[in-house]
Amino acid sequence: MKKIITKKQYLKLNIDEANKMDKDIKLKKISKDLFVKADKYRWLYQFSWLGEPIINLTTDMFAIQEIIFRTKPKNIIEIGVAWGGSLLFYASLLKYINNGKVIGVDIFMPKNLKKRINLHNKKLKNINLINGDSLNINTYKKIKKLINNSKKNLIVLDSYHTHEHVLKELNLYSSLVSKGNYIICCDTIVNRIPNQSHRKREWGPKNNPETALIEFLKNNKRFKIDKSINKKILLTNHPNGYIFAKN
Repeated sequence: MKKIITKKQYLKLNIDEANKMDKDIKLKKISKDLFVKADKYRWLYQFSWLGEPIINLTTDMFAIQEIIFRTKPKNIIEIGVAWGGSLLFYASLLKYINNGKVIGVDIFMPKNLKKRINLHNKKLKNINLINGDSLNINTYKKIKKLINNSKKNLIVLDSYHTHEHVLKELNLYSSLVSKGNYIICCDTIVNRIPNQSHRKREWGPKNNPETALIEFLKNNKRFKIDKSINKKILLTNHPNGYIFAKN
């Protein structure tokens, strides 16, 4: 007869195995090689939510879902809306959890994208769009007004990925995060893979979100990397990019 285990035992078993997996150097190399090779076939762009593309791996979206359910932020602020799929994903989750606000900020937001998101928002009723530069003080003031100065927020930084830009975003938006809440610094993987010839970008090794995050964490001891996510996720766009406020 199969032995029945409790949920507590099940979760402990998962943690134990994730700790072992984190030490498997060969497996980590395989996962990185897979990421690099699959990226040539637009692997990252293959998924969607409510019909809108999500430029993210499903493993990362599930990790973010776990953070949202566990921390139950009052607001989720996404810097970099792109095609809007991830914004709809967050809005769907918050609608279920606490009907909190989701704020999408982007310097480029086409009319047809706004129209599609607003159609979904007729049912969700919790999405707010801000068309503007994330580092502009007026954009920041609009966000603070929408969240009513709350600091129980999840911040997702996924816009312009140069070291300088991301560091400025981290310094600015970290002030909107209270103890136990998270910032997700997206696309730190750029620091760990070779320059992609099929992607012409201003960022790359030594100039990317992870280099910015490393500098930010050196100067801001209030935040810490959530290593438990790194240990279990294996395939991710955001290695070491999940950070939370300790106080």
